[in-house]
Amino acid sequence: MKSKAGFVVFGTHKDGLLDPMGTPFIDEKVIEASKAALRRRDVELAEWPIVLANKAEAREALQSFKKDDSIDALILCTGTWIWSGLMIAAVRDFASSGKPIVLWTHSGSQGWRPVGGFVMHGTMLEVGIPHLFVYASADEDEQVDKIAHYCRAGRLKAKLNMSTIGAFGGRGMGQACGVADPSQWMRVFGVDIDSRDTTELLQTARAVTDEEIGSVLPKIVRLFGEAPEMTDTSRRSIALYVALKKLIAKYGFDFYTIQSFPGLGDDYGATCFAQSLMLNDGQPTSTLSDFNTAMTVYLLTNLSDRPVYYGDLQHIDRKAREAKIIGDGAVPPSLADPRDPAGFAGHGIPTEGAAGGLSVKLTCSPGPCVLARLGRIEGEFVLVAAKGEVFVPDNLEQRKLECGIPFWPHAFVKLDDAVDIDTLLEYYMNEYGVLGYGEHLVGELRAFCEVMGIRFVEA
Repeated sequence: MKSKAGFVVFGTHKDGLLDPMGTPFIDEKVIEASKAALRRRDVELAEWPIVLANKAEAREALQSFKKDDSIDALILCTGTWIWSGLMIAAVRDFASSGKPIVLWTHSGSQGWRPVGGFVMHGTMLEVGIPHLFVYASADEDEQVDKIAHYCRAGRLKAKLNMSTIGAFGGRGMGQACGVADPSQWMRVFGVDIDSRDTTELLQTARAVTDEEIGSVLPKIVRLFGEAPEMTDTSRRSIALYVALKKLIAKYGFDFYTIQSFPGLGDDYGATCFAQSLMLNDGQPTSTLSDFNTAMTVYLLTNLSDRPVYYGDLQHIDRKAREAKIIGDGAVPPSLADPRDPAGFAGHGIPTEGAAGGLSVKLTCSPGPCVLARLGRIEGEFVLVAAKGEVFVPDNLEQRKLECGIPFWPHAFVKLDDAVDIDTLLEYYMNEYGVLGYGEHLVGELRAFCEVMGIRFVEA
């Protein structure tokens, strides 16, 4: 995810003013190196053309960025020392926009940058202005990454604001740890929950034409290497995908959750195949009307360049430091490893949807990942995350037999050595494991939680 930040340099001694040794107080090479480091991390910069040194200049610049809806965050770059009273009112006013603020002081003695940075940091703490303070040079990758993460968190926050999650049906399988308080979602995220029963979805699916089914088949062939046998069950599974896309477009849902069963899985068909294709399209979603999983999938979908897989966190082997995620047939087919490519299966559990339906079988391909979950503890949001590496075991077929349902999609995760499994178990608040690919995801989830005021737990 790319982001855009307002970038301003501040300092009293500007316009080429020299120190007693004949060196400009503001080192332009430092400023240019800082901007280049951010651009390498896909942060687009809207640069203010002058160095801010007084109240009028600060007010003009920060009000401009405050009103610009394309700006996700503000980066205050310390050029040299500053009288904080000349900046703080404008910074406070900008903070009322809700956009995150980064105060970046490039380390080094020349130019007295630390003095300007520390006085602004202290003043912002005194006034109560949330911000990220980074004291680092442009080549300190871990520190500069934090700035980029913060900017992307601002993009996510802005994208969520005034968005809509659609809910097709009510709570599935009695899952009490995925329910949502609509007022809390609006207060914390700015997200509206649009709840509907599945009547229109069923009507729309039943009205899908053979031509519409045919239009989906090329996509299926690309993902699976072949089309499924076109039984009535297969047709209903594909029709449900077409119907979901229609209604999401009709009502402008940004993401959605669906009950699946009881309900659709008994009356029409299991949602596994439709959910698989939607996830592969990059459409955040969840089943069982599990809003917390839906939000977790939304975050990871936006932050990762690969589709997200959610399934049952079926086992954690403490001794081997392994976790298994095995969903009931819903998985993005493009995640398949060539050793166990995407194929068609049946849902297979009549007590969880008597109508049956297509599902997907595969083993997820290797790569660095995060296992994450947003949930609530006594009504307050908490997000837990653990780093790991998806792998494919050598004895794959034997390992798939362990759960008793080998034809459901498997992801095998080796948890990082630093992961505290006891912490992961304590704070994992649902049966669904949500898997996102990417080494950067834990840092970006942490930044999002800081920006949103949500408790973050890294296991």
